[in-house]
Amino acid sequence: MARIANTETGLYRIPLPVTLSDSTHGEIAAFELITCRVRDADGADGAEGVGYTYTVGRNGGATADILAREIAPLVEGREADDTEAIWHHVWWALHYGGRGGPTVLALSALDIALWDLKARRARLPLFRLLGGFDAGVPCYAGGIDLDLSVDALLAQTDGNLAKGFRAIKMKVGRPDLKSDVAKVSAMRQHLGDGFPLMVDANMKWTVEEAIRAARAFVPYDLTWLEEPIIPDDVAGHARIMQAGGVPIAAGENLRSLWEFKNYIASGAVSYPEPDVTNCGGVSAFMKIARLAEAFNLPVTSHGAHDITVHLLAACPNRSYLEAHGFGLDTYIEHPLVLQDGLALAPDRHGHGISFDWPGLAKLMA
Repeated sequence: MARIANTETGLYRIPLPVTLSDSTHGEIAAFELITCRVRDADGADGAEGVGYTYTVGRNGGATADILAREIAPLVEGREADDTEAIWHHVWWALHYGGRGGPTVLALSALDIALWDLKARRARLPLFRLLGGFDAGVPCYAGGIDLDLSVDALLAQTDGNLAKGFRAIKMKVGRPDLKSDVAKVSAMRQHLGDGFPLMVDANMKWTVEEAIRAARAFVPYDLTWLEEPIIPDDVAGHARIMQAGGVPIAAGENLRSLWEFKNYIASGAVSYPEPDVTNCGGVSAFMKIARLAEAFNLPVTSHGAHDITVHLLAACPNRSYLEAHGFGLDTYIEHPLVLQDGLALAPDRHGHGISFDWPGLAKLMA
């Protein structure tokens, strides 16, 4: 074991080649990347673990400040391998002022870095350190495509198919349901029967609107309807599950194991969907996945596919990995590898992500 010598926080603004939009977040011109580098104090053999989180354009500064000012002094000098002890120490130290929001994003980045460091020191890929199940994880392309025309939507889909994806997710939540249904219909006709197709409403609707939409989507054999309403309404999600006739995915806006417990125990979700960069990191993600397994539910993921491929590769109840790089692949040495619709967890030590730090330095916020 080795003690944590220091941590280093970075904040970068990653511009997108094309401004994106969905039904609730508005236009997204750039993503904020917040990195956490943890170095141990093991003399000449000292190692470094890297973690990160991100935002869709705002609050990155708050997250970076919490990492640098609040979390760093809490963890420096502690045993780096004690991921569980460190997680609880930081969670409870910051609990009163922030049991969600930027605080949990910051804790997630730290926890990812600690697991990366642990796996590097063990000279193992992260998915093997976590138990290992299958390095090939079913993967879908998650597009931010609400405002695309039908022709543009299908062209984007063809591009994703050419890259090797064998499952597709599209956005819904337009002002009129008829437009959503028309585009879902066009996608189903284009992809053919049986091809995995998901839709994502980004919390747009009321419960009654979501039930109406779900029923309208039934003929198109969706794998799931994602985030139909606000994440705070657990009972509303349960009503949609009961009345809508379509499986529900939710969880990218949940911030703890206990929030997922409330959803799962209430019968409010078909596909729990944690995001390792905002649910509490690797430690929390794996607990959420095991909780889902105990309820015989398949777990999926949101964002950060280069890390999450390792986590789902260690889960017997994994369903689909979301591939959604937000332009980050430009600054990573080894982007995600697809083969026959499967994302492959790399055999490199740790999570295997090597950032282009000089390139990112030009984007420092």
